Amino acid sequence: ATDMGTIRIATRGSKLARWQADRVADLLRAIDGHGNELAIEFVFVNTVGDQRRDVPIHELGGTGVFVKEVQQAVLDGRADIAVHSAKDLPSTTVDGLLLACVPERADVRDALIGARLRDIPKGGIVATGSVRRRAQLRAVRPDLAFSELRGNIDSRLDNAHRFDAIVLACAGIDRIGRSVDIAERLEVDVMVPQIAQGALAVECRAEDVEIQTVLAAINHVEYHQCVTTERAFLAAIGGGCEAPVGAYARRHETSIELVSVVAAPDGTLHRDLRDGVDPAIIGAAAAAALLPFLGDLS
Repeated sequence: ATDMGTIRIATRGSKLARWQADRVADLLRAIDGHGNELAIEFVFVNTVGDQRRDVPIHELGGTGVFVKEVQQAVLDGRADIAVHSAKDLPSTTVDGLLLACVPERADVRDALIGARLRDIPKGGIVATGSVRRRAQLRAVRPDLAFSELRGNIDSRLDNAHRFDAIVLACAGIDRIGRSVDIAERLEVDVMVPQIAQGALAVECRAEDVEIQTVLAAINHVEYHQCVTTERAFLAAIGGGCEAPVGAYARRHETSIELVSVVAAPDGTLHRDLRDGVDPAIIGAAAAAALLPFLGDLS
């Protein structure tokens, strides 16, 4: 085994981000032959999204508010890799970086906390800032009203009692050990997830071949392929995390199946289901089919 020396991991300092960085560190340490020789250092980064808890994400600039400074640490050479929630990444990779590795994917579904969907009272208030979630819930329950919700997962869960229900990603709740708070996991046919939901993403410098070789050892090829398909859809549709779109890809024997959804300005939902073998082609085709329904996003 060669001595890799130290790998420096850039991450946000939130509880969930630390869990994710620790998880990647554990996977790296478990690579055959490296074992204890691999030293891991964490480089904690404060992002705009962390500093401005009071402002809705789409007003801060949407996609990228939680990742730009973490990516910069890698570009500057202060860290070797960056660990993110894949769903926080903008759909096009920053110049100089490579999305080298998707090591694992947790439950992709969205969770309701506070009440099951059918048990929310008529006219009940559901807290979620996500237009994707609001549009899909409204399609099933047109009577519901909505409220904004920011803050880290713990604080959102602790504030759930102020609403009839709140919506969060299952993955984050499971990862911080609060699955007991979940009232219902919404199936993908009711609530198509955010692009890359539940997946971890590891970026490194595009020219850092040594680190890429190490990351290849912990990459999950199937999840990487599925996340790439969903990101191709997002890139082609031109939406950030504030666009009312969702997509979920899964491997189906030899092909990749992609379900995607957009909400038109009037709130009507349009879905697309297709499969193929090339992530870029599938994603672009789904986007082309749904783009006409999106209306003017500018």
